[in-house]
Amino acid sequence: MVVILAGCAIAVIGFGIRSVFGFFLDPITEAQGWSRETFSIALSVQNLVWGLAAPVAGALADRYGPARVIVLGALIFGAATWAMGVVDNSVLFTLVAGVAVGIGVAFTGFSLALAAMARVVPPHMRSLALGLGTASGSLGQVIFALGGQGAISLLGWQGALIALAATAMAIIPLAFVLPKSNAGVGEIASNQSVGQALREAAGHRGYLLLTTGFFVCGFQIAFITVHFPSYITDLGLSPWVAAWAWFLVGGCNIVGCMAAGWFGQRWSKRCGLSGIYFARTLIMVALLLAPKNAMTIYAFAIAMGFLWLATVPLTSGIVAQVFGVKYMATLFGVVFFSHQLGSFMGVWLGGWLYDRTGSYDIVWWISAGLGLMAALIHLPINEKPLARLHVAG
Repeated sequence: MVVILAGCAIAVIGFGIRSVFGFFLDPITEAQGWSRETFSIALSVQNLVWGLAAPVAGALADRYGPARVIVLGALIFGAATWAMGVVDNSVLFTLVAGVAVGIGVAFTGFSLALAAMARVVPPHMRSLALGLGTASGSLGQVIFALGGQGAISLLGWQGALIALAATAMAIIPLAFVLPKSNAGVGEIASNQSVGQALREAAGHRGYLLLTTGFFVCGFQIAFITVHFPSYITDLGLSPWVAAWAWFLVGGCNIVGCMAAGWFGQRWSKRCGLSGIYFARTLIMVALLLAPKNAMTIYAFAIAMGFLWLATVPLTSGIVAQVFGVKYMATLFGVVFFSHQLGSFMGVWLGGWLYDRTGSYDIVWWISAGLGLMAALIHLPINEKPLARLHVAG
């Protein structure tokens, strides 16, 4: 139970801080005289570096335990978040907000916490545990949505970044609660090496489809995370509409993640994923066609919120179910890299197309189309555990 609570707390803080960077787009670009594309490039690089570093962080955590990896990540995360408020050069900002924060987020990533949580519960409870851990990330979004906007209002954007940097340090003591062993409850010990695990996964069609589908999740979530607050203010609505919308997304996703974990414990995870991506497509199309007012924004936030991170317990659950948990942090890290490639494209393309068209509509339509594609490619995934896995009776 202590491990579960510590993992959830790490997810709350790490994901909560990361989720509010979009609120800084307008104040930073206005203060520095930068275009939205400049800010978007920095955060798209952040997502790409996060993805590149995630398998490395996962492999290190699988080998040496998650505590040292997460402590290092928290120190980098905090220092880089503070530096975002200091640098006034666009190239340096990209190095700080993009490269350094990306490494910090990867090494404190809730994927490491999820892997640790999955190892301390038996197989029949893993999907629920993963849902709880993911819901904790959403709780962080709820807390930091209003807190982040409030900090910007009270302290200014630079003061708010200092406050976020200080908060990141709270991750450090929590990391030492996580287990050092990568053995999973209910699974026999395996002599498989990490190289063998990666080759095994690379030859599994379902793993490749899952990895491809997670690219779409990254594209959609990162685009909305970074550009949705500005999309709302572009409509002439208050920044607090964006803050409350973000609050609703996080709040509803707490329910959505728990529901996804419960669903995946009882029924097909691949079918659940297919349904989530199809529903996202319908919601985005509805947003584009609906009248643009605060009630539309709140309705979108509620509907999308139930699906926001609901893909995570199902995606990570398939990885654990098919391949076991010994190298779960590594294997899910590779899948997550695809997610972050999508994030890079979603954030960058949002800024690039906005600066050239004055609108986000094209990116919304691309995102909806990708959701339909993802709904289809998850259906052929084989969720059956590999023959080498034997559950202890």
